Amino acid sequence: MNLYTNKKRWKWALAVVALLIVGASLWYTNHLVQSMAEQETNQVQLWAAAMEQHVGMMKSTEEFFNKVSEQEQLRVDLLAHAYREVLDFSRDANTGIYLEIIRSNISIPLVITDDRGNIMFSNNLPDDQKDKKTFDSEMRKAYSKFDPIKINPGFGQIQWLYYNQSMIYTELKAVLEGMIDHFLDEITLNAVGAPVIITNEDGSKVLSYGNLDSIQMQNPDYVAHQLQVMRSENDPLPIDFMNTGKAFVYYRTTDLVQQMRFFPIIQIIVIALYLLIAYLLFSWARRSEQNQVWAGMAKETAHQLGTPISSLMGWVELLKLQEEPFAGTAEMQKDIERLQIVTDRFSKIGSVPVLEPTDLIPVLEDTMDYLQKRFSKKFEFDLQLPEGPVMVPLAPSLFRWVLENLAKNAVDAMGDHGRIGLVLNEESEEVVIDFSDTGKGILKSQFKQVFNPGFTSKKRGWGLGLSLAKRIIEEYHKGKIFVKSSTLGEGTTFRIVLRK
Repeated sequence: MNLYTNKKRWKWALAVVALLIVGASLWYTNHLVQSMAEQETNQVQLWAAAMEQHVGMMKSTEEFFNKVSEQEQLRVDLLAHAYREVLDFSRDANTGIYLEIIRSNISIPLVITDDRGNIMFSNNLPDDQKDKKTFDSEMRKAYSKFDPIKINPGFGQIQWLYYNQSMIYTELKAVLEGMIDHFLDEITLNAVGAPVIITNEDGSKVLSYGNLDSIQMQNPDYVAHQLQVMRSENDPLPIDFMNTGKAFVYYRTTDLVQQMRFFPIIQIIVIALYLLIAYLLFSWARRSEQNQVWAGMAKETAHQLGTPISSLMGWVELLKLQEEPFAGTAEMQKDIERLQIVTDRFSKIGSVPVLEPTDLIPVLEDTMDYLQKRFSKKFEFDLQLPEGPVMVPLAPSLFRWVLENLAKNAVDAMGDHGRIGLVLNEESEEVVIDFSDTGKGILKSQFKQVFNPGFTSKKRGWGLGLSLAKRIIEEYHKGKIFVKSSTLGEGTTFRIVLRK
């Protein structure tokens, strides 16, 4: 009794210590994960602030360029007007100031052609156009931004003045467009490992992305999911490009932090699996060791009983040969036969018994009759058995052992008098045996413990009877044995279930 009470207390103590260790480990791990997440969130926020400043610089640059573009447009218009005034002889105007404007032009490309497209004059042309003699379709496309100016130089001739934006403006525009093209890539490349998606204003088109699977990004559902996650974590950063429209930068924490958030849960599962496997292995090893001890002890007991039983058999035979037979010879013969059965039982422990179809009624009657004769007459035996055979696969000698252990425990629990009842009910696939007594009863918390080796409520005893009964019924006969009910001061009922 004390063994299993202390064992239960130790289990609870070890469980509490294990929970404290696991709880402390999980708390510390979660603390580390939170610290990492906060640190990375700060980095992402710094990156986002830097991007906002970068966007502001780009916006200022573009505003400056647009102002330059407006000034450039005025210069181009003024130069075109000067050429119109100087070359158009149909007008009577003071051309001095216009000639000065024309002479100061060192960057605006212009071409004067006749009606047939032959180049009459050119200035500030790019290198790939300087040697051309004819104003072909390629040049017409390049100079299509402004409508050509019709010039009347006199003598019945008509000429055309084509002009374009200045080369400095064109180069500056190309640089700015290159900056805009690379700006989106720069955002994604410098995202401190954070997944980034840049979309147009309505989110229908992905302009650029970074730190995401390029193959998955071809899947619209994956993109929509990522945008939803990013939108739930951070507000998107607006990027307002005057020439290319508005864009939005979506971002979230890195995949590492996302994975680390699940690390404590995974750690709990791994620790639980490890403890479960360790417990199962330990239990299996302990049961194997117990089985070996059981088998060894039982076989040694059978071997030790063999010699005195043989001697007793010889003495009984001598008593039978006397002229006046001894009155107790017949009962002594029954006890010797009983000892032989007990020896046979012990010799079979550790090996798989052979189950044979057996009528259960005679086995129960003979066993209870034998026990009743050897107990005090103050104990009443009540058997309720059905008529006719009840066939079950059985090892009779081992099953009688179970009944004997139950009966002996019942007598010990009842004291000097009481009643033992045995009721057999036959079902479609099972046979149910209820074995009851009128003893002192068992606490409900001990219903399972009574079958543990070493558990006993008596001052003397090893507490092996019910453990052996459980092994015989469940391991050898593949049945069940358990405490059906028990009331303190009124008695206990054990139930045995056997397959038919």
